[in-house]
Amino acid sequence: MRSYSRKPIPGDTADPGSLAGLLARYLLWMETHHYARGTVSVRRITLSKFLLWCEERSVTAAADVTAEMLQRYQRHLFYYRKRNGRPLSVSSQAHWLTALRSWFAWMARERLLEHNPAARMQLPRQEKRLPRHALSQSQAEAVLAQPDIDTVFGLRNRAILETLYSTGLRREEVLSLEPGDVDRQRLTVLVRLGKGGKDRVTPLGARALAWIDKYLREARPRLARGGAASTLFITKTGRPMHPNQLSALVRGYLEQAGVAKPGACHLLRHSAATLMLEAGADVRFIQAMLGHASLATTEIYTHVSIAKLREVHRKTHPARLYRTPGDPDRRKLADAEDSQHAANRDDDDPDAASCGSKI
Repeated sequence: MRSYSRKPIPGDTADPGSLAGLLARYLLWMETHHYARGTVSVRRITLSKFLLWCEERSVTAAADVTAEMLQRYQRHLFYYRKRNGRPLSVSSQAHWLTALRSWFAWMARERLLEHNPAARMQLPRQEKRLPRHALSQSQAEAVLAQPDIDTVFGLRNRAILETLYSTGLRREEVLSLEPGDVDRQRLTVLVRLGKGGKDRVTPLGARALAWIDKYLREARPRLARGGAASTLFITKTGRPMHPNQLSALVRGYLEQAGVAKPGACHLLRHSAATLMLEAGADVRFIQAMLGHASLATTEIYTHVSIAKLREVHRKTHPARLYRTPGDPDRRKLADAEDSQHAANRDDDDPDAASCGSKI
């Protein structure tokens, strides 16, 4: 299982009116209200950075934080530069400020503050970015074929790659699977406590199931000597794999396959969704498979799935009726069907033929 940050909160957490004390109380409230552990961990990190920023300005009490201070902090995030010299992305800035706004809203709701200084905070407008380029079907197959299945680890890795590609699961969801979560009769896997703390069932292809079963028969027993974790995929010591370890494996297989595209596990997730949409899958079914809470999140894949749009463009764009510069036959149009369309148009518009005779 993933290890989550438990770094100490900067400041005096014993002081009930201090920022540190209220942050500790807020994180405990989130845990007791069953927020995902990852969410609590990220809130601890981002809000602790705000506490350090306040501490540098000798502000330790929550009551001393003003709306103007929060505006300055927002500007600080805008101008902040990471170790590599790059600024925080707009989404990261919005994420940090959302955590801050939620925390102060909680303090006001619990009557720990007389007023909420973050009530009118406006988040930066986020860019609507498309997912990274998806793999083509041939590229995906090339990546899946990279592990050496004659070895224990290669067989395990092939089963993992097949599972990622078949189900579109997130890396942590795959690493959290247990053998009993695989339903062989229904060809599904049960994702326990996925993103947002929700269970869901997602389809599993027959080929992926075959590789999982081969791994369970031939590889996992050898990895599990002396005891093993309950998770489906384990390391050579029988422990659960770390997400970063899995990302490094997938990235290595992408390089071996000669796929010059950034990404790792999430690239396989993007590819599964995009290729299914291009094959005619309804976006609502993709939403259920990927575990997206909002259809708007899934619909971004419709912008990536360009195949059908390209086909419609080829069949309907007026430019299809004209010769290309490299066409050796200056009288030939794109194809027989397009020739008929051109003839019909020429009958209706005498100027059309003369326009088409010159390029």
